[in-house]
Amino acid sequence: MTIPDNARAVRDEDAFDVAAVAAWLGEHAGITGLPEVHQFSGGASNLTYLLRYPDRDLVLRRPPVGAKPSSGHDMVREYRIQSLLAPAYRYVPRMVGLCTDHSVLGSDFYVMERVPGTILRANPPAELDLTPERTRTLCLRIVDLLVELHGVDPAATGLSEFSRGSGYVARQVSGWTARFEKARTENVPDFARVTKWLNDTQPADVASAVIHGDFRLDNVVLDENDPLQPAAVLDWELATVGDPLMDLGSSLAYWVQADDDPMLLATKRQPSDLPGMLTRREIVDYYSSKTGLAVDNWGFYEVFGLFRLAVIAQQIYYRYHHGQTTNPAFKDFWVIVGYLDSRCNKLIDDIEAGRA
Repeated sequence: MTIPDNARAVRDEDAFDVAAVAAWLGEHAGITGLPEVHQFSGGASNLTYLLRYPDRDLVLRRPPVGAKPSSGHDMVREYRIQSLLAPAYRYVPRMVGLCTDHSVLGSDFYVMERVPGTILRANPPAELDLTPERTRTLCLRIVDLLVELHGVDPAATGLSEFSRGSGYVARQVSGWTARFEKARTENVPDFARVTKWLNDTQPADVASAVIHGDFRLDNVVLDENDPLQPAAVLDWELATVGDPLMDLGSSLAYWVQADDDPMLLATKRQPSDLPGMLTRREIVDYYSSKTGLAVDNWGFYEVFGLFRLAVIAQQIYYRYHHGQTTNPAFKDFWVIVGYLDSRCNKLIDDIEAGRA
């Protein structure tokens, strides 16, 4: 088996005791031997590693060194959500084991089976032959993944334990506002107008569903034998039970389309601008037609998604700014945060002027 193109040598600051993890896997999962270890480069929050054995590939997930087990770094929660969801949603990777013994690695971690296949990056491989027709087919199938997830019954899967009841939209607006204030550095805008507008215009919850929280093209694995067919959905760290339109808004904050401005096009991490890909508006309309949910206030969800993305970027930049990570990929995230403030304000201007 070849090494995935986004796996590389482990950064010194992210290294761990491989022998200790191997011993734990031998004791708790019956997996023997010392794996070859590589670090996946795609994630900017939790750390993800490839454990390569002669006969199988596993994936290890852990928080960054020194991170506290908040909702974004809670390995027990992430493992449990996937374990409960798997029987009802076939796109969850198979869990291997959860370790809460900090003497092994220094934090909680879990291990799962690696799902082989292609993950779409900004420039997909030519062998996928993504003609406009094939691209449209793939795009619709990926949106259908989100539709299917939102159709899972939280109560029937045991996932209702993650629901805090009605008021999800309000909790998200206040929660992400507080997270931004905590992570703000002096070189980014204060988002004061954006957060006030979100607070003043927020709608009531439209439904309560299982939501992913970080649904993007590059969190989907395409089947190795049929690349137009999704095989798995990854990165469940932000999954919960909440308003599905908030999940859609968060997802489309990453959706850069071909007619976007140059700054936004420069930030794209997924090939959502390819000929044949649906526009954001087309995805909203398709999603509404498949779920039966009316989307009468899309502007709110779009602004919220962009603000939430800005907070995530700022939280990552905060770690770099304060020397908690030396990953050079994060050093210019403050520029993206400033751009997202401008984009949010332009959208609010368009909404208030009746142009959106």
